[in-house]
Parts: sequence; structure tokens; C-alpha cells
Amino acid sequence: MTGFPDYPFASRWFAHPRRDGLRQQYLDEGAGQPVLFLHGNPSWSYLWRRPILALREEFRCIAPDHIGMGLSDKPGADRYPYDLAARVDDLDALIEHLVTAGGAPEHGWTLVLHDWGGPIGMTWACRHPGRVARLVLLNTAAFPNPHGERVRPLLRLPFRVLRDTRLGTRLFLRHNLFARGATWRPLGVRRRMPAAVRSAFLAPYDRPEHRVAIQRFVQDIPLRPGDPSWPVLHGTGTSLAQFADRPMLIAWGLGDPVFDRAVLGEWQRRFPAARTRLYHGAGHYLLEDAHADLVPVIRSFLRTPPGA
Repeated sequence: MTGFPDYPFASRWFAHPRRDGLRQQYLDEGAGQPVLFLHGNPSWSYLWRRPILALREEFRCIAPDHIGMGLSDKPGADRYPYDLAARVDDLDALIEHLVTAGGAPEHGWTLVLHDWGGPIGMTWACRHPGRVARLVLLNTAAFPNPHGERVRPLLRLPFRVLRDTRLGTRLFLRHNLFARGATWRPLGVRRRMPAAVRSAFLAPYDRPEHRVAIQRFVQDIPLRPGDPSWPVLHGTGTSLAQFADRPMLIAWGLGDPVFDRAVLGEWQRRFPAARTRLYHGAGHYLLEDAHADLVPVIRSFLRTPPGA
């Protein structure tokens, strides 16, 4: 799989020793202080192409594809747990590999997080708070749903169908509806996505057996204490205050139907000193709709000395 627009990067590979050698693809571009980009569902490291191209002359940009996503191996559910705890363990193993064998520093990491990258990245950060220097948050969360146990009324029926029914399984696996929908207006973007870019976002999920992770991410969303990943998410949410002294940039596409103003408000309540940049004409894939403004904003934020 090659030739994606604006993605001229060499694939790197990490074989997870505790995952029966499952291979995780990651990008490792440039030199300098490390910037870790974590995507969510149903995207992959292609999401980060523009900031990596803009930052790799000054920073070491690292962007993994989660197992089952992007160009990483796509095991069946019998070979991989597909839950939040496993994702955090995978990230921990990859970063330890980069520190011990890849010349990456132990400290000074910037985390750039989108969608599920928030729970994964912030749970890892809570394990290693001393390693984290800065945070960039893009339409994500790392705490229980501020709407409570119920999703928003307009999303309740489609969410239940996708997550809990056989029809949902067919829509995920046979028709790839979730990934396709994320590239459409107004579900994932507010500006029409070019056909070649849309094809690149969908390319890793070209057949049903390659779409398992997309479905499992949705099924793993913890909404209540009985859900399997609730203890991890709840624990992370209660530990976030320790990052109040870190420089933080919150950039938000206000057209996101899931990560809405309530989620944004929860971040702002917890971190009132964070810099906030709002984009009224952007949806969930914020970097697709607002990259012309957002990428320079991120670069400026990373260049600014702490406390300035």
C-alpha cells in the first residue's frame, strides 16, 4: 500500500513481543524533541501527514498506527483483545522500544491527541507523567462522557444499531459504513474531502477482515461502570489534574457531532489555563477542514518556551 497523497514517509515496524509478534507500523520523522501523534477511530497515521511535514525539520515526529488500524497488522479478535488497556500497553511497549533502542529521550515528550488517541495517550501519560512536556488536544476526551451514560439523543439510535446489533456488524464489516461516513459531509468533515484523500483514509480497510478494529473501538466505548474499559477511563479522568502545569493547546472543530461543546467544556473546566483555538467551519477531522490555520498554530505552540 503506497502512493498516498502527501504521505512520503518510510514505514517503521515494531513487533510486539507480548502480542505474538504482531507488527505495528509507525512513522519516525525528523530529529529534536519528540512529538507523539496518536490517531483515533477510524483514521490512521495518514491523519497526521500535514503537521509531520511541517514539523519534522525541528522535531522528531512519531505517529503509530494502532494494531488493527492503518498499515499495522490486522489480527482477528481471537489474537488481540481490542480494548483500551491493550492499546495503552502497546503504546507503552513502543515508546520503551524507542527510548531503549531508538535513541528517543525519556523526557520532553509532546502528545498530540485526536479521538481515541486521547484516552490512550492520557492513560499512558498518567503512567509516566514525568515524560510529558506538552499536550495538544484535538476533538478528543480522556474522561467519562460529560453527557452521562446516555449518548446524545440524535446519536442514540445509530449508536445502538452500530454497537449492539447484527445489522451494525454488517454495516461495519461488510459495508465499512463507519469509516466511509467519517469522510463525508457533515459527519466527519465540513469541507468536501478530495477523492484521493478519501481513498487514502479508507485504503487500509479494504475488506471485512481488515475492519475488525473499527467495530471493536466503537464497542469498547465505556459509558457506564459495568463496561470493560470503564475502570481505565475513569481512573485516567480522576488523574488528569496532575498535568495542569503543562503547556496545553486545545484546538476544536465545533461541527463534531460526537466530541461536542460539552466535551470541549469539560477540558476547559479542568484546564482553564490552556490555550484554546475554536474552528466553526470544521468537523471531527479537524486537520482536514482547518489545516491551513491549525498546523501553523501547533508549530507556534511547540516553539514557544514553557511559561512564555
